[in-house]
Amino acid sequence: MQYDRTDARILEIVQKNNRLTSEVIGELAGLSATACQRRLKRLRSEGIIEADVSIVSAKAVGRPIQMLVLVSLERERADIIDRFKKAIKTSAEVVNGFYVTGDADFVLYITARTMEDYEVFTRRFFYENPDIKGFKTMVVMDRVKAAFALPIELPHQD
Repeated sequence: MQYDRTDARILEIVQKNNRLTSEVIGELAGLSATACQRRLKRLRSEGIIEADVSIVSAKAVGRPIQMLVLVSLERERADIIDRFKKAIKTSAEVVNGFYVTGDADFVLYITARTMEDYEVFTRRFFYENPDIKGFKTMVVMDRVKAAFALPIELPHQD
């Protein structure tokens, strides 16, 4: 997965607004629309651009309760980790999941309509799972920043 300075410029542009046309992106990056489309297609096929998404307000869609949950597994065995990763991926309530080092094994970002709904979720997702040693919930008071934009490093020129 390699990219050049022009690709880096395209990545900066689409991270800010992925709804721009190829003509506009190309103009900002110094390319024709066709060359821009070709580069975007390659960046997507190589997995440099993983997805084109919209950031939706959890409150606006009726899920105002947001939590960060630290999860510890009973044992750190490959099959247990893989099973829990699969459970994360198939759960609509889990918006983001990270396998981490440190005090917990996973950090989850979860949304819910109400605290009662979250309690029902915890019973199903955590308490009924024998692989879970424990979990700690931190309720989000205010989402200060919601973004997926990464700083784009310019490639080194040889």
